[in-house]
Amino acid sequence: MLENNTIRLRAPEPEDLDKLYQWENDTSLWEMGSTLSPFSRYELKQYIADAGNDIYERKQLRLIIELKETNVAIGTVDLYDFDPHHRRAGVGFLIDPACQRKGFAKSALNLLITYAFSFLQIHQLFAHIPLSNTPSLRLLEQCGFQKMGLLKEWLLTTNGYIDVAVVSRLNNPNNL
Repeated sequence: MLENNTIRLRAPEPEDLDKLYQWENDTSLWEMGSTLSPFSRYELKQYIADAGNDIYERKQLRLIIELKETNVAIGTVDLYDFDPHHRRAGVGFLIDPACQRKGFAKSALNLLITYAFSFLQIHQLFAHIPLSNTPSLRLLEQCGFQKMGLLKEWLLTTNGYIDVAVVSRLNNPNNL
């Protein structure tokens, strides 16, 4: 359920520290989320050690996207803001720039969707995507997400406030 012919989704390992450090401290990505300061190696080591991957306890789950052929980590997919009562979670993803535009994000999202809907029995997945991030919006639409709304001036960037699309996908067995 967490792999296909080219990639696998797996829990973070101590060996992922350098990649996570690189990705989490890429300031060009901070405006898309809520990061305001760099992460230390110590903080990331603790995160990996404490992750536990129990989505019911932590209300989030981060998985590493790994190439099966080489066992190299190329990105992450996340379930966040998990609400077990309403059975919904946010979706996030990151692909290393060297591995973008090769179909890995779409493969990883489809694996995550199948896992979330089939195994975790989540009813709804959602994401908040800046309107300017057309590649991510297109990718989510290709994975069955639909635009549900618009959050005006939702994110503050160095160029001012930007609008964010709210996209969602319901657990419909006909879509898997």
